[in-house]
Amino acid sequence: MKVKMLSRNPDNYVRETKLDLQRVPRNYDPTLHPFEVPREYVRALNATKLERVFAKPFLASLDGHRDGVNCLAKHPKSLATVLSGACDGEASVTLNVRIWNLTKRKCIRTIQAHEGFVRGICTRFCGTSFFTIGDDKTVKQWKMETPGYGEEEEPLHTILGKTVYTGIDHHWKEAVFATCGQQVDIWDEQRTNPICSMTWGFDSISSVKFNPIEVILDMRTNTICWNPMEAFIFTAANEDYNLYTFDMRALDTPVMVHMDHVSAVLDVDYSPTGKEFVSASFDKSIRIFPVDKGRSREVYHTKRMQHVICVKWTSDSKYIMCGSDEMNIRLWKANASEKLGVLTSRERAAKDYNQKLKEKFQHHPQIKRIARHRHLPKSIYTQIQEQRIMKAAQRRKEVNRIKHSKPGSVPIVSEKKKHVVAVVK
Repeated sequence: MKVKMLSRNPDNYVRETKLDLQRVPRNYDPTLHPFEVPREYVRALNATKLERVFAKPFLASLDGHRDGVNCLAKHPKSLATVLSGACDGEASVTLNVRIWNLTKRKCIRTIQAHEGFVRGICTRFCGTSFFTIGDDKTVKQWKMETPGYGEEEEPLHTILGKTVYTGIDHHWKEAVFATCGQQVDIWDEQRTNPICSMTWGFDSISSVKFNPIEVILDMRTNTICWNPMEAFIFTAANEDYNLYTFDMRALDTPVMVHMDHVSAVLDVDYSPTGKEFVSASFDKSIRIFPVDKGRSREVYHTKRMQHVICVKWTSDSKYIMCGSDEMNIRLWKANASEKLGVLTSRERAAKDYNQKLKEKFQHHPQIKRIARHRHLPKSIYTQIQEQRIMKAAQRRKEVNRIKHSKPGSVPIVSEKKKHVVAVVK
């Protein structure tokens, strides 16, 4: 006679030690779990709440400058090395260029580079040297390495200009750099005279980047940044509180208008992934925008932070640095609720599971409200309310004008085309 029996391997359900988790067999048949969706909704809601509870993005403050930080530059080969230039060059003993180690969060080198403001700083593509410009009408090239014992801190080359330079950028592959001020000059590193000079109009030029393009907007554009993943996409930071993402193949209309700041946008920098960018504004805050969204996903601010002049995204896409008027360089997490350090496999699996739950239930009203909520300073909050009232009044006026005019006499202009005055080809 044959008797059928259940046979189980003790290794599948018996714990080796008291610290091991109890193994529980589970049947993944969806018909056996009728309450799975409500249960996952509660988990998604809890995960969204915990994300906001643990959102503490501020990491460190790099103190040392004695005046406003005016420019930042990243080392092309080292993630932990950052260069900064400040406005503290009036005194003869003041060191207005500093090199920082982000890992140790210390200043590893100081240079008295210029008399007066340091207007711009950029690194050579190989990382062996860097260039600075200042109010003393000079362009100086410095070694990236610290001088040896007994050696003096002197520049490799010094170029005396005729006017004050306001911006500088180095070519990505060649020994060529560009400066701007009253005109745009293209320089060879081995020559003391520019190999090419370009002028346009009578206004001074505040920023220069490699790539030929020009768009005329309603107000002044402070700086531009190219998307590292799509060479034909760039974003411009404008004085009219907005940022404009353009496709250089079709400049008649911006790809996206990013609206959230309540004051002039002074700087912008892309993430190495090309999916997001960070902007610095005169309204004492920085914001992180997805490239394809008109609204920011994060806003960072502190009580002591004043007008933010410059901002950079680190090359590993995890951190953001900003320099502001009150002499501080601040380091932030790009993802506010991200846990630093090494994650175990279980922590990583739980993180991925919670992320998928939040994406699945992101359109539910309660989860959407919690995920979008951000604390704002009172000054920014009141200015946002004022701007909403002004835009509603303008929209109402346009609708009334169209309603009481002859059909077709008043053209309907989209929001993207309102801010572009002309395109120079």
